[in-house]
Amino acid sequence: MSKHVAVLKGGWSAERAVSLVSGSSVAEALRGRGYRVTEIDVDRKVARHLEIAKPDVVFNALHGRVGEDGAIQGLLEVLGLPYTHSGVLASAMAMDKPTAKKIFERAGIRCTEGRVMSRADFRNGKAPSPPYVVKPLNEGSSVGVRVVLEGDNTRPLDDTWDFGETVLVEDYVPGREVTVAVLGDRALGVTEIRSEHRFFDYDAKYEKGEAVHLLPAPLPEKTYAEALDTALSAHDSLGCRGLSRADFRYDDTTGEGALYLMEVNTQPGLTPVSLAPEIAAHAGIDFGDLVEWLIDDAGCGR
Repeated sequence: MSKHVAVLKGGWSAERAVSLVSGSSVAEALRGRGYRVTEIDVDRKVARHLEIAKPDVVFNALHGRVGEDGAIQGLLEVLGLPYTHSGVLASAMAMDKPTAKKIFERAGIRCTEGRVMSRADFRNGKAPSPPYVVKPLNEGSSVGVRVVLEGDNTRPLDDTWDFGETVLVEDYVPGREVTVAVLGDRALGVTEIRSEHRFFDYDAKYEKGEAVHLLPAPLPEKTYAEALDTALSAHDSLGCRGLSRADFRYDDTTGEGALYLMEVNTQPGLTPVSLAPEIAAHAGIDFGDLVEWLIDDAGCGR
């Protein structure tokens, strides 16, 4: 009999729409490889849904909170179900940006300078001088990120910002957006992303035609190799499993240029416009092979 895979998708995070597309893409690819697939649009009764489905393995295609922060991983550990991507601890640490930054810095990885501030600090006039970047502590896909440049007449934490009372404020790094996909113990390749947006925001990530992906990234040979090595080091320092994607800024505005790690995504998108599967394909791993590799790599208790 073919292996029975439960694909978890959707959920209730800010990245629900993207997760639904990722999950559907994964389910289609697995069915094409002969797997028996049950798609589960995750709600608060997800444990019951899994008990009814009785899968052999779970493909975690969730993005954002609950699916990416160690919560769903902990549930799957309790249920004793092997699952794809990173485990509880790596997922939790990667999703919490200040924690991840400390781990990267201890591993000797160059990151942007950052500090945790309260919204009250901004209201009381304690915001730093531009340019700077404001991020939620634990969201993905650039959800809630605000870039404030010199001369901007804007309040980054206005009434439309709804991601908690504490934020991460980072120095703004000029230059180019680059990203690296890591699969297991191998960094697969480097992509440069160019768009008309101020940064690689949610729309640029997921709206077709909003960004151009240059693969392989047109970087100096030394910088390209550094990006590969740093992405793998970041993956390992967090204890990631399976597939991850490391996002960088490459500041080539002065001198020889410098590469800054921004964050590691332990549940990178698997949509038709997503970066990680595109990089994998360039490395000779088509989408079906990629999702099947992740199923074979699934684990529980590790």
